[in-house]
Formats: sequence, C-alpha cells, structure tokens
Amino acid sequence: MNIMDFNVKKLAADAGTFLSRAVQFTEEKLGQAEKTELDAHLENLLSKAECTKIWTEKIMKQTEVLLQPNPNARIEEFVYEKLDRKAPSRINNPELLGQYMIDAGTEFGPGTAYGNALIKCGETQKRIGTADRELIQTSALNFLTPLRNFIEGDYKTIAKERKLLQNKRLDLDAAKTRLKKAKAAETRNSQLNSARLEGDNIMVNFSYMLNFLHVKWLKIWAEEVTKAYQTLTST
Repeated sequence: MNIMDFNVKKLAADAGTFLSRAVQFTEEKLGQAEKTELDAHLENLLSKAECTKIWTEKIMKQTEVLLQPNPNARIEEFVYEKLDRKAPSRINNPELLGQYMIDAGTEFGPGTAYGNALIKCGETQKRIGTADRELIQTSALNFLTPLRNFIEGDYKTIAKERKLLQNKRLDLDAAKTRLKKAKAAETRNSQLNSARLEGDNIMVNFSYMLNFLHVKWLKIWAEEVTKAYQTLTST
C-alpha cells in the first residue's frame, strides 16, 4: 500500500465520520434521534467554565480600556505583543503636561513667582505620570496576565476536550442508531424469510434479497457501537 492510497482511504474515512456526525447532530436537533445525556455534574462544570470565560473576557477588555483609553495605542500594543516584541516607550499625558509646565516655567524664569510655580507643578505632574505608568505595568503583569492565561490556556484546553467528548458522544449515538436500524431490519428480514418459505413470489424474493443486503451493511456499521462506547469510557 503506497502513501497516496493510505491518504485517500484516510480522507474517505474522515469524510464518512464527519458526515455521520452531521447527520446525527441534525436528527437530534429535529427530534428524530436519541441523544445520550452527559453526566449532570459534568454539564454543570462545562456551563461554569463557559460563564467564567465570558466574564473574564469582558473584565479583561474593560480593564485594558481603563488602562489605555486610546484604541489606536491598544491596537499597536496588541500587534507588538503578537510579534513578541516590546512596544516603543511613549510619554503619557501627565508626563507631557508636566514637561510643558517645566519648559514654560524655565522660559518665564525660575526666579519669578509664576515660573517657579509652573516648575513645581510640572515636577509633580511628571511624578503623577510615572506613578500612572507603574500602575499600568503592575496591573498588566499581576492582573491581566492571569486572566489572559486562563483564556488562552486553560479554557482552550477545556474547549478542546469538550469538542472531543462531543464527537465521541455523536459517534456513540450514531452507532446506536445504526444498531437500532439493524435490529429492525433483521426483524423485517425474518418476516420476509418466513413469507419466502410459505410461497415462491418473485416480489417477495426480491424484497428478501434487498433486505438481506441492507441487514448485512447495517450489521457492519453496528459493530461501531462497542468500539465507540469503549473509546468514550476510556477517555
């Protein structure tokens, strides 16, 4: 068997699995197929995880807006973060105001009352700007980072495992549905077999042959019930 044959068979198997899950999901939504319910405690945990994720995102985004009201600056910082590069340091508004005051006071003259007052106010304003910068850095490190780690780490793992569990559950229920159809077809096959023994009707024989082939096909698919159940319980 060459690699191309293997890839084609794998692609066909994956397509068949995807189609089976899609059919099962659709029939469940339409109320035409039974659905195996997950453990109530697990459902509760998944619901709490989803709720935690939603509120964590809202708190994180609003904190970022509070720390950096300028949307363009937030986008720039986001780009630098994704590129794993440090954003260029920029002077903040309190620092800029303080620098203007100091420059103005210097020009008016430190010996004048107005110039001296401007320089003192400017120095205080620059200290406020420095404290604001430290607040942003501390908040980003000690508050935003744990929230972001949950969204990008723990919750992604939860979502991945939930998707895997959902697929296994769909596979199991799809196999159960095929088994149910196989049993119904086998019952029908027995009835046709009895009718065939009682008479030599061409239509009865033809229906018997079609049903026999259908039963054989369904039995092959029905074997997936055990496999799906074993896989589900082992994960």
